[in-house]
Amino acid sequence: MHYYKIYKPYGVLSQFSDKDGRRTLADLNNFPKDVYPIGRLDMDSEGLLILSDDKKLNDRMLNPSSKEEKEYYVQVENIPAPQKLIEFSQGIIIEGKRTLPAKIKIIEPPKFEPRIPPIRERKSIPDCWLSVTLIEGRNRQVRKMTAAIGCPTLRLVRIRIGNILLADMNPGEVKELKREIFY
Repeated sequence: MHYYKIYKPYGVLSQFSDKDGRRTLADLNNFPKDVYPIGRLDMDSEGLLILSDDKKLNDRMLNPSSKEEKEYYVQVENIPAPQKLIEFSQGIIIEGKRTLPAKIKIIEPPKFEPRIPPIRERKSIPDCWLSVTLIEGRNRQVRKMTAAIGCPTLRLVRIRIGNILLADMNPGEVKELKREIFY
């Protein structure tokens, strides 16, 4: 079995091929044939992605009943009011379905490398960073949830999946992991 963690850069697809010629995981490393991403990050998101050929690990990490936490640092427009943070944490309705409860708090800006292309700055609209922790992973869920509380996402970086941390990795970096970390 093979286990990897990567820092997926902005603008890279969480797959190994693309008919439109966009950057994919195959551009980051020469992974073994049956390795695949466990979960996804959309092209506009960055951060921790785990890749493996372990199907049991995939099932466990993606099933919300396993309560495997995924933590994101999210730069958003506006500063959410305390009541909006409470609503977010209790679960909010997106696309007609309530999200599971989540953890959210305002944090100091993290020390990430500047994104290329840079985040647009609007002098008249404040922004802040949030730590968001979920146990489910619906399509673009964090972005939809922050938008629902009036704070559109500007930058999203996943920093943790379960006990696996992005730590001090750089965009595009790949590290091989040992099976024991997961079991």
